[in-house]
Amino acid sequence: MIIVKHIGSAQDNNELKELKETAVSWIEKVTKQPSLFTKESVPQVLQLKQYQYIGFRYGFVYESLYELCKRFRFHRLRNQFLIDLVIARIIEPGSKLQSLEFLKEFMGIEHRREYFYRQLPKFLSVKNSVESKVLSVARNEFDFDFSLVFYDVTTLYFESTESDELRQCGFSKDNKFNQPQIVLGLLVSAKGFPVGYQIFEGNKFEGHTLIPIILRFKRKHKIEKFTVVADAAMISSENITALSSAKLQYIVGARIANLSLNSIKAISTGLDRHDEATMRMQTELGDLICEFSEKRYVKDKREMEKYITKAEKLLKNPGSIKRAKFIKSQHQTYTLNTALIEKTSLLLGIKGYYTNLLKSEASDQLVIDHYHNLWHVEQAFRITKSDLQIRPIYHFKEKMIEAHILICFMALALCKYMELKTGKSTKSILKLLKGVTDARLVYTVSGKEFTLRSVVGSEVKQLLEKMAIMTQI
Repeated sequence: MIIVKHIGSAQDNNELKELKETAVSWIEKVTKQPSLFTKESVPQVLQLKQYQYIGFRYGFVYESLYELCKRFRFHRLRNQFLIDLVIARIIEPGSKLQSLEFLKEFMGIEHRREYFYRQLPKFLSVKNSVESKVLSVARNEFDFDFSLVFYDVTTLYFESTESDELRQCGFSKDNKFNQPQIVLGLLVSAKGFPVGYQIFEGNKFEGHTLIPIILRFKRKHKIEKFTVVADAAMISSENITALSSAKLQYIVGARIANLSLNSIKAISTGLDRHDEATMRMQTELGDLICEFSEKRYVKDKREMEKYITKAEKLLKNPGSIKRAKFIKSQHQTYTLNTALIEKTSLLLGIKGYYTNLLKSEASDQLVIDHYHNLWHVEQAFRITKSDLQIRPIYHFKEKMIEAHILICFMALALCKYMELKTGKSTKSILKLLKGVTDARLVYTVSGKEFTLRSVVGSEVKQLLEKMAIMTQI
Protein backbone atom coordinates (compact mmCIF):
# COMPACT_ATOMS: atom_id res chain seq x y z
CA MET A 1 0.00 0.00 0.00
CA ILE A 2 1.29 3.48 -0.90
CA ILE A 3 0.05 6.49 1.06
CA VAL A 4 -0.44 9.34 -1.41
CA LYS A 5 -1.78 11.88 1.09
CA HIS A 6 -2.58 11.91 4.79
CA ILE A 7 -5.77 13.88 5.48
CA GLY A 8 -5.63 13.86 9.30
CA SER A 9 -6.87 12.07 12.43
CA ALA A 10 -10.35 12.11 13.96
CA GLN A 11 -11.39 12.05 17.61
CA ASP A 12 -15.12 11.48 17.08
CA ASN A 13 -17.68 10.56 14.36
CA ASN A 14 -18.30 14.15 13.28
CA GLU A 15 -14.60 14.74 12.70
CA LEU A 16 -14.38 11.41 10.85
CA LYS A 17 -17.23 12.45 8.56
CA GLU A 18 -15.56 15.78 7.78
CA LEU A 19 -12.23 14.09 7.04
CA LYS A 20 -13.89 11.63 4.67
CA GLU A 21 -15.62 14.46 2.81
CA THR A 22 -12.29 16.25 2.58
CA ALA A 23 -10.70 13.08 1.22
CA VAL A 24 -13.36 12.70 -1.46
CA SER A 25 -12.97 16.34 -2.51
CA TRP A 26 -9.20 15.91 -2.75
CA ILE A 27 -9.55 12.75 -4.85
CA GLU A 28 -11.93 14.51 -7.27
CA LYS A 29 -9.62 17.53 -7.53
CA VAL A 30 -6.47 15.48 -8.19
CA THR A 31 -8.00 12.87 -10.55
CA LYS A 32 -10.25 15.41 -12.34
CA GLN A 33 -13.08 12.85 -12.15
CA PRO A 34 -16.31 13.29 -10.15
CA SER A 35 -17.25 10.47 -7.82
CA LEU A 36 -19.91 7.96 -8.87
CA PHE A 37 -21.05 7.90 -5.25
CA THR A 38 -23.06 10.46 -3.29
CA LYS A 39 -21.78 12.02 -0.10
CA GLU A 40 -24.01 9.70 1.87
CA SER A 41 -22.01 6.77 0.53
CA VAL A 42 -18.57 8.23 1.37
CA PRO A 43 -17.65 5.21 3.54
CA GLN A 44 -17.87 2.97 0.45
CA VAL A 45 -15.86 5.41 -1.68
CA LEU A 46 -12.81 4.86 0.45
CA GLN A 47 -13.15 1.11 -0.09
CA LEU A 48 -13.63 1.06 -3.88
CA LYS A 49 -11.57 -2.09 -4.33
CA GLN A 50 -14.13 -3.96 -2.27
CA TYR A 51 -16.92 -3.28 -4.81
CA GLN A 52 -17.43 -4.83 -8.21
CA TYR A 53 -19.55 -3.29 -10.99
CA ILE A 54 -21.77 -5.98 -12.56
CA GLY A 55 -24.02 -3.98 -14.89
CA PHE A 56 -26.89 -1.50 -14.92
CA ARG A 57 -30.67 -1.40 -14.91
CA TYR A 58 -33.43 0.90 -16.15
CA GLY A 59 -35.16 1.05 -12.79
CA PHE A 60 -36.05 4.72 -13.08
CA VAL A 61 -37.89 4.54 -16.40
CA TYR A 62 -39.75 1.43 -15.21
CA GLU A 63 -40.81 3.15 -11.98
CA SER A 64 -41.92 6.25 -13.91
CA LEU A 65 -44.05 4.26 -16.35
CA TYR A 66 -45.48 2.14 -13.55
CA GLU A 67 -46.58 5.31 -11.76
CA LEU A 68 -48.20 6.39 -15.00
CA CYS A 69 -50.00 3.03 -15.16
CA LYS A 70 -51.34 3.79 -11.70
CA ARG A 71 -52.75 7.09 -12.98
CA PHE A 72 -54.66 4.99 -15.49
CA ARG A 73 -55.69 2.66 -12.65
CA PHE A 74 -54.18 -0.26 -14.56
CA HIS A 75 -52.86 -1.67 -11.27
CA ARG A 76 -56.48 -2.36 -10.31
CA LEU A 77 -56.63 -4.92 -13.09
CA ARG A 78 -54.59 -7.09 -10.69
CA ASN A 79 -52.42 -8.35 -13.52
CA GLN A 80 -48.80 -7.35 -12.97
CA PHE A 81 -47.66 -9.48 -15.89
CA LEU A 82 -49.83 -7.49 -18.32
CA ILE A 83 -48.53 -4.18 -16.97
CA ASP A 84 -44.92 -5.36 -17.25
CA LEU A 85 -45.44 -6.36 -20.90
CA VAL A 86 -47.01 -2.95 -21.63
CA ILE A 87 -44.05 -1.14 -20.04
CA ALA A 88 -41.56 -3.34 -21.92
CA ARG A 89 -43.43 -2.62 -25.18
CA ILE A 90 -42.88 1.12 -24.64
CA ILE A 91 -39.23 0.97 -23.54
CA GLU A 92 -37.92 -1.78 -25.81
CA PRO A 93 -40.55 -3.09 -28.28
CA GLY A 94 -40.05 -6.61 -29.57
CA SER A 95 -41.54 -10.08 -29.44
CA LYS A 96 -43.07 -11.23 -26.16
CA LEU A 97 -40.13 -13.54 -25.49
CA GLN A 98 -37.75 -10.64 -26.10
CA SER A 99 -39.81 -8.60 -23.64
CA LEU A 100 -39.41 -11.31 -21.00
CA GLU A 101 -35.64 -11.31 -21.50
CA PHE A 102 -35.52 -7.50 -21.40
CA LEU A 103 -37.52 -7.37 -18.16
CA LYS A 104 -35.20 -9.89 -16.55
CA GLU A 105 -31.92 -8.36 -17.69
CA PHE A 106 -32.63 -4.65 -17.33
CA MET A 107 -35.42 -4.52 -14.73
CA GLY A 108 -34.64 -7.51 -12.54
CA ILE A 109 -38.21 -8.74 -13.13
CA GLU A 110 -38.63 -12.39 -14.04
CA HIS A 111 -41.69 -14.07 -15.53
CA ARG A 112 -41.48 -17.70 -16.51
CA ARG A 113 -42.00 -18.54 -20.18
CA GLU A 114 -44.57 -21.24 -19.35
CA TYR A 115 -46.54 -18.64 -17.36
CA PHE A 116 -46.52 -16.34 -20.38
CA TYR A 117 -48.15 -18.93 -22.68
CA ARG A 118 -50.88 -19.64 -20.10
CA GLN A 119 -51.62 -16.04 -19.19
CA LEU A 120 -51.57 -14.19 -22.51
CA PRO A 121 -55.02 -15.40 -23.71
CA LYS A 122 -56.49 -14.50 -20.30
CA PHE A 123 -55.69 -10.82 -20.85
CA LEU A 124 -58.86 -10.53 -22.95
CA SER A 125 -60.99 -10.82 -19.80
CA VAL A 126 -59.89 -7.28 -18.83
CA LYS A 127 -60.31 -5.67 -22.28
CA ASN A 128 -63.56 -3.89 -21.39
CA SER A 129 -62.08 -2.70 -18.12
CA VAL A 130 -58.98 -1.39 -19.91
CA GLU A 131 -61.09 0.55 -22.41
CA SER A 132 -63.16 2.04 -19.59
CA LYS A 133 -60.04 3.14 -17.68
CA VAL A 134 -58.49 4.69 -20.78
CA LEU A 135 -61.75 6.47 -21.56
CA SER A 136 -61.88 7.78 -17.98
CA VAL A 137 -58.44 9.36 -18.45
CA ALA A 138 -59.59 10.89 -21.75
CA ARG A 139 -62.56 12.49 -19.98
CA ASN A 140 -60.81 13.62 -16.80
CA GLU A 141 -57.45 14.69 -18.22
CA PHE A 142 -58.26 15.80 -21.78
CA ASP A 143 -61.90 16.95 -21.61
CA PHE A 144 -63.25 14.26 -23.93
CA ASP A 145 -67.07 14.52 -23.97
CA PHE A 146 -68.11 12.11 -26.79
CA SER A 147 -69.25 15.01 -28.99
CA LEU A 148 -66.55 14.36 -31.60
CA VAL A 149 -64.80 11.07 -32.43
CA PHE A 150 -62.24 10.48 -35.21
CA TYR A 151 -61.98 7.12 -36.95
CA ASP A 152 -59.56 5.47 -39.35
CA VAL A 153 -58.15 2.04 -40.08
CA THR A 154 -54.76 0.52 -40.81
CA THR A 155 -53.50 -2.96 -41.68
CA LEU A 156 -51.10 -5.11 -39.64
CA TYR A 157 -49.30 -7.95 -41.38
CA PHE A 158 -47.96 -11.28 -40.10
CA GLU A 159 -44.60 -12.98 -40.64
CA SER A 160 -46.37 -15.92 -42.23
CA THR A 161 -47.89 -17.07 -45.49
CA GLU A 162 -50.75 -19.06 -43.92
CA SER A 163 -54.23 -17.58 -43.72
CA ASP A 164 -57.26 -18.37 -41.58
CA GLU A 165 -60.64 -16.77 -40.85
CA LEU A 166 -59.06 -13.71 -39.21
CA ARG A 167 -55.68 -13.50 -40.93
CA GLN A 168 -56.45 -12.84 -44.58
CA CYS A 169 -54.63 -11.30 -47.52
CA GLY A 170 -56.16 -8.02 -48.61
CA PHE A 171 -55.37 -4.42 -49.51
CA SER A 172 -52.23 -3.73 -47.48
CA LYS A 173 -51.22 -0.25 -46.34
CA ASP A 174 -47.75 -1.67 -45.71
CA ASN A 175 -47.43 -3.03 -49.27
CA LYS A 176 -47.40 -6.62 -47.95
CA PHE A 177 -50.04 -7.94 -50.36
CA ASN A 178 -48.77 -11.54 -50.27
CA GLN A 179 -48.83 -11.83 -46.49
CA PRO A 180 -51.93 -12.33 -44.32
CA GLN A 181 -53.03 -9.37 -42.26
CA ILE A 182 -55.72 -7.99 -39.97
CA VAL A 183 -57.48 -4.64 -40.16
CA LEU A 184 -57.31 -2.43 -37.06
CA GLY A 185 -59.94 0.28 -36.56
CA LEU A 186 -59.06 3.03 -34.08
CA LEU A 187 -61.17 5.76 -32.47
CA VAL A 188 -59.45 8.84 -31.05
CA SER A 189 -60.51 12.12 -29.48
CA ALA A 190 -60.04 15.55 -31.05
CA LYS A 191 -56.63 15.67 -29.31
CA GLY A 192 -55.59 12.29 -30.70
CA PHE A 193 -56.06 10.32 -27.48
CA PRO A 194 -57.26 6.74 -28.15
CA VAL A 195 -60.74 5.92 -26.85
CA GLY A 196 -61.58 2.62 -28.54
CA TYR A 197 -60.52 0.02 -31.09
CA GLN A 198 -61.63 -3.14 -32.87
CA ILE A 199 -59.93 -5.66 -35.14
CA PHE A 200 -61.40 -7.11 -38.34
CA GLU A 201 -60.56 -9.76 -40.92
CA GLY A 202 -57.62 -8.86 -43.13
CA ASN A 203 -59.68 -8.84 -46.34
CA LYS A 204 -62.49 -6.65 -44.99
CA PHE A 205 -63.07 -3.44 -46.93
CA GLU A 206 -62.35 -0.51 -44.63
CA GLY A 207 -65.67 1.12 -45.45
CA HIS A 208 -67.44 -1.89 -43.92
CA THR A 209 -65.67 -1.44 -40.56
CA LEU A 210 -67.16 1.94 -39.69
CA ILE A 211 -70.67 0.97 -38.65
CA PRO A 212 -69.75 -2.06 -36.44
CA ILE A 213 -67.19 -0.15 -34.36
CA ILE A 214 -69.26 3.04 -34.10
CA LEU A 215 -72.43 1.23 -33.04
CA ARG A 216 -70.47 -0.89 -30.52
CA PHE A 217 -68.93 2.29 -29.08
CA LYS A 218 -72.35 3.97 -28.90
CA ARG A 219 -74.00 1.00 -27.14
CA LYS A 220 -71.16 0.37 -24.72
CA HIS A 221 -71.00 3.94 -23.45
CA LYS A 222 -74.73 4.68 -23.80
CA ILE A 223 -74.16 7.69 -26.05
CA GLU A 224 -77.26 9.31 -27.48
CA LYS A 225 -75.63 11.60 -30.00
CA PHE A 226 -72.16 12.32 -31.32
CA THR A 227 -70.29 13.16 -34.53
CA VAL A 228 -67.85 10.78 -36.21
CA VAL A 229 -65.15 12.10 -38.54
CA ALA A 230 -63.69 9.69 -41.12
CA ASP A 231 -61.95 9.73 -44.49
CA ALA A 232 -63.53 9.33 -47.92
CA ALA A 233 -63.20 5.53 -47.95
CA MET A 234 -65.96 5.33 -45.31
CA ILE A 235 -68.61 7.05 -47.42
CA SER A 236 -71.38 4.94 -48.95
CA SER A 237 -75.15 5.16 -49.10
CA GLU A 238 -75.38 2.14 -46.76
CA ASN A 239 -73.13 3.74 -44.15
CA ILE A 240 -74.96 7.06 -44.39
CA THR A 241 -78.30 5.30 -43.87
CA ALA A 242 -76.96 3.32 -40.90
CA LEU A 243 -75.47 6.43 -39.25
CA SER A 244 -78.67 8.40 -39.75
CA SER A 245 -80.79 5.54 -38.38
CA ALA A 246 -78.59 5.46 -35.26
CA LYS A 247 -79.04 9.25 -34.91
CA LEU A 248 -75.34 9.82 -35.40
CA GLN A 249 -73.79 12.75 -37.19
CA TYR A 250 -70.88 12.45 -39.56
CA ILE A 251 -68.17 14.34 -41.41
CA VAL A 252 -66.45 12.34 -44.14
CA GLY A 253 -64.23 13.15 -47.08
CA ALA A 254 -65.89 13.34 -50.50
CA ARG A 255 -64.41 11.95 -53.71
CA ILE A 256 -65.81 14.70 -55.88
CA ALA A 257 -63.86 13.49 -58.93
CA ASN A 258 -66.31 10.56 -59.05
CA LEU A 259 -69.31 12.88 -59.43
CA SER A 260 -71.08 13.40 -62.74
CA LEU A 261 -69.78 16.07 -65.12
CA ASN A 262 -72.92 18.16 -64.51
CA SER A 263 -72.35 18.10 -60.73
CA ILE A 264 -68.67 18.99 -61.19
CA LYS A 265 -69.63 21.92 -63.45
CA ALA A 266 -72.13 23.11 -60.83
CA ILE A 267 -69.42 23.05 -58.17
CA SER A 268 -66.88 24.76 -60.42
CA THR A 269 -69.22 27.61 -61.38
CA GLY A 270 -70.83 27.98 -57.96
CA LEU A 271 -67.61 28.20 -55.93
CA ASP A 272 -65.72 31.48 -55.79
CA ARG A 273 -62.06 31.08 -56.73
CA HIS A 274 -60.48 32.78 -53.73
CA ASP A 275 -58.63 31.17 -50.86
CA GLU A 276 -60.85 29.35 -48.31
CA ALA A 277 -64.04 30.08 -50.24
CA THR A 278 -66.76 27.47 -49.56
CA MET A 279 -70.13 26.40 -50.91
CA ARG A 280 -72.73 23.92 -49.65
CA MET A 281 -75.14 21.84 -51.72
CA GLN A 282 -77.57 19.06 -50.84
CA THR A 283 -76.98 15.53 -52.10
CA GLU A 284 -78.31 12.06 -51.30
CA LEU A 285 -75.21 11.49 -49.11
CA GLY A 286 -75.86 14.63 -47.06
CA ASP A 287 -74.69 18.20 -47.52
CA LEU A 288 -71.64 18.44 -49.77
CA ILE A 289 -69.31 21.22 -48.66
CA CYS A 290 -66.62 22.26 -51.14
CA GLU A 291 -63.64 24.47 -50.38
CA PHE A 292 -61.17 26.21 -52.68
CA SER A 293 -57.52 26.54 -51.66
CA GLU A 294 -54.95 28.52 -53.64
CA LYS A 295 -52.15 26.31 -52.32
CA ARG A 296 -54.05 23.19 -53.36
CA TYR A 297 -54.76 24.77 -56.78
CA VAL A 298 -51.05 25.29 -57.46
CA LYS A 299 -50.26 21.71 -56.42
CA ASP A 300 -53.14 20.15 -58.40
CA LYS A 301 -52.32 22.18 -61.52
CA ARG A 302 -48.64 21.19 -61.38
CA GLU A 303 -49.52 17.50 -61.04
CA MET A 304 -52.10 17.64 -63.85
CA GLU A 305 -49.62 19.27 -66.23
CA LYS A 306 -46.96 16.70 -65.32
CA TYR A 307 -49.30 13.80 -66.14
CA ILE A 308 -50.48 15.43 -69.38
CA THR A 309 -46.88 15.90 -70.50
CA LYS A 310 -46.14 12.27 -69.65
CA ALA A 311 -49.24 11.09 -71.52
CA GLU A 312 -48.28 13.09 -74.65
CA LYS A 313 -44.78 11.57 -74.65
CA LEU A 314 -46.20 8.06 -74.30
CA LEU A 315 -48.63 8.62 -77.19
CA LYS A 316 -45.65 9.28 -79.46
CA ASN A 317 -44.50 5.73 -78.71
CA PRO A 318 -47.71 3.70 -78.13
CA GLY A 319 -45.85 0.43 -77.84
CA SER A 320 -44.50 1.44 -74.40
CA ILE A 321 -47.93 2.33 -72.96
CA LYS A 322 -49.18 0.07 -70.18
CA ARG A 323 -51.31 2.24 -67.95
CA ALA A 324 -51.14 6.00 -67.65
CA LYS A 325 -53.36 8.80 -66.44
CA PHE A 326 -55.11 10.89 -69.12
CA ILE A 327 -54.73 8.14 -71.74
CA LYS A 328 -57.73 6.11 -72.88
CA SER A 329 -57.79 3.00 -75.01
CA GLN A 330 -60.47 2.11 -77.53
CA HIS A 331 -60.18 -0.73 -80.03
CA GLN A 332 -56.44 -0.98 -79.24
CA THR A 333 -56.01 2.69 -80.12
CA TYR A 334 -54.61 5.10 -77.54
CA THR A 335 -55.73 8.74 -77.36
CA LEU A 336 -55.58 11.60 -74.92
CA ASN A 337 -58.49 11.48 -72.46
CA THR A 338 -59.76 15.03 -72.97
CA ALA A 339 -62.95 14.40 -70.96
CA LEU A 340 -60.93 13.46 -67.87
CA ILE A 341 -58.64 16.45 -68.39
CA GLU A 342 -61.70 18.71 -68.48
CA LYS A 343 -63.11 17.26 -65.24
CA THR A 344 -59.72 17.54 -63.56
CA SER A 345 -59.33 21.17 -64.69
CA LEU A 346 -62.72 22.08 -63.26
CA LEU A 347 -61.78 20.68 -59.84
CA LEU A 348 -58.30 22.21 -59.49
CA GLY A 349 -57.86 23.45 -55.91
CA ILE A 350 -61.21 22.06 -54.71
CA LYS A 351 -61.80 19.50 -51.96
CA GLY A 352 -65.15 18.18 -50.75
CA TYR A 353 -66.69 16.95 -47.50
CA TYR A 354 -70.03 15.28 -46.73
CA THR A 355 -71.91 15.94 -43.50
CA ASN A 356 -75.42 15.73 -42.05
CA LEU A 357 -74.67 18.58 -39.65
CA LEU A 358 -76.91 21.54 -40.34
CA LYS A 359 -75.29 24.88 -41.05
CA SER A 360 -76.86 26.18 -37.84
CA GLU A 361 -75.05 23.40 -35.95
CA ALA A 362 -71.66 23.77 -37.64
CA SER A 363 -70.41 26.31 -40.16
CA ASP A 364 -68.72 25.17 -43.35
CA GLN A 365 -65.31 26.16 -41.96
CA LEU A 366 -65.90 24.29 -38.69
CA VAL A 367 -66.78 21.11 -40.60
CA ILE A 368 -63.59 21.48 -42.65
CA ASP A 369 -61.49 22.16 -39.55
CA HIS A 370 -62.87 19.03 -37.87
CA TYR A 371 -61.99 16.94 -40.91
CA HIS A 372 -58.46 18.31 -41.02
CA ASN A 373 -57.95 17.05 -37.44
CA LEU A 374 -58.24 13.51 -38.79
CA TRP A 375 -54.42 13.52 -38.93
CA HIS A 376 -54.47 12.71 -35.20
CA VAL A 377 -55.52 9.14 -36.03
CA GLU A 378 -52.73 8.84 -38.59
CA GLN A 379 -50.27 10.07 -35.96
CA ALA A 380 -51.54 7.45 -33.50
CA PHE A 381 -50.95 4.74 -36.12
CA ARG A 382 -47.42 6.06 -36.67
CA ILE A 383 -46.74 5.72 -32.94
CA THR A 384 -48.03 2.14 -32.88
CA LYS A 385 -46.07 1.13 -35.96
CA SER A 386 -42.85 3.03 -35.26
CA ASP A 387 -42.42 3.54 -31.51
CA LEU A 388 -44.35 0.44 -30.41
CA GLN A 389 -43.59 -1.77 -33.43
CA ILE A 390 -47.05 -3.32 -33.40
CA ARG A 391 -46.24 -5.22 -36.60
CA PRO A 392 -45.23 -7.65 -37.91
CA ILE A 393 -47.30 -9.88 -35.64
CA TYR A 394 -45.77 -13.24 -34.71
CA HIS A 395 -48.85 -14.82 -33.11
CA PHE A 396 -51.19 -17.12 -35.02
CA LYS A 397 -54.05 -17.93 -32.64
CA GLU A 398 -56.87 -15.41 -32.50
CA LYS A 399 -56.80 -14.90 -28.72
CA MET A 400 -53.04 -14.35 -28.76
CA ILE A 401 -53.44 -11.80 -31.56
CA GLU A 402 -56.16 -9.97 -29.64
CA ALA A 403 -53.97 -9.97 -26.50
CA HIS A 404 -51.12 -8.44 -28.52
CA ILE A 405 -53.37 -5.64 -29.79
CA LEU A 406 -54.64 -5.01 -26.25
CA ILE A 407 -51.05 -4.58 -24.98
CA CYS A 408 -50.29 -2.16 -27.82
CA PHE A 409 -53.52 -0.20 -27.21
CA MET A 410 -52.60 0.26 -23.53
CA ALA A 411 -49.06 1.30 -24.52
CA LEU A 412 -50.45 3.76 -27.08
CA ALA A 413 -52.67 5.37 -24.44
CA LEU A 414 -49.68 5.83 -22.12
CA CYS A 415 -47.55 7.26 -24.94
CA LYS A 416 -50.22 9.75 -26.04
CA TYR A 417 -50.72 10.81 -22.42
CA MET A 418 -47.00 11.57 -22.10
CA GLU A 419 -46.90 13.43 -25.42
CA LEU A 420 -49.97 15.55 -24.72
CA LYS A 421 -48.82 16.44 -21.20
CA THR A 422 -45.22 17.30 -22.11
CA GLY A 423 -45.33 18.41 -25.75
CA LYS A 424 -42.47 15.99 -26.47
CA SER A 425 -42.36 12.87 -28.63
CA THR A 426 -42.34 9.41 -27.07
CA LYS A 427 -38.76 8.88 -28.28
CA SER A 428 -37.44 12.04 -26.66
CA ILE A 429 -39.29 11.29 -23.40
CA LEU A 430 -37.83 7.77 -23.23
CA LYS A 431 -34.36 9.10 -24.01
CA LEU A 432 -34.55 11.39 -20.99
CA LEU A 433 -35.98 8.74 -18.67
CA LYS A 434 -33.52 6.06 -19.80
CA GLY A 435 -30.70 8.51 -19.13
CA VAL A 436 -31.23 7.89 -15.42
CA THR A 437 -29.72 4.45 -14.77
CA ASP A 438 -29.00 2.27 -11.75
CA ALA A 439 -25.45 0.95 -11.43
CA ARG A 440 -25.36 -2.57 -10.00
CA LEU A 441 -22.53 -3.17 -7.52
CA VAL A 442 -21.54 -6.17 -5.42
CA TYR A 443 -19.73 -5.80 -2.09
CA THR A 444 -17.09 -8.49 -2.49
CA VAL A 445 -16.71 -9.01 1.25
CA SER A 446 -20.32 -10.04 1.88
CA GLY A 447 -21.52 -10.75 -1.67
CA LYS A 448 -24.42 -8.34 -1.15
CA GLU A 449 -25.67 -6.50 -4.24
CA PHE A 450 -26.93 -2.95 -4.21
CA THR A 451 -27.65 -0.21 -6.77
CA LEU A 452 -26.67 3.42 -7.08
CA ARG A 453 -28.85 5.71 -9.15
CA SER A 454 -27.34 8.40 -11.35
CA VAL A 455 -28.29 12.01 -10.82
CA VAL A 456 -31.82 13.00 -11.90
CA GLY A 457 -31.48 16.25 -13.80
CA SER A 458 -33.83 19.22 -13.69
CA GLU A 459 -35.20 18.46 -17.19
CA VAL A 460 -36.28 14.99 -16.09
CA LYS A 461 -37.84 16.39 -12.90
CA GLN A 462 -39.82 18.91 -14.95
CA LEU A 463 -40.93 16.10 -17.23
CA LEU A 464 -42.32 14.10 -14.30
CA GLU A 465 -44.07 17.18 -12.94
CA LYS A 466 -45.82 17.78 -16.28
CA MET A 467 -46.98 14.16 -16.35
CA ALA A 468 -48.12 14.50 -12.71
CA ILE A 469 -46.34 11.34 -11.64
CA MET A 470 -44.16 10.79 -8.59
CA THR A 471 -41.23 8.44 -8.47
CA GLN A 472 -38.10 8.07 -6.39
CA ILE A 473 -35.53 10.63 -7.53
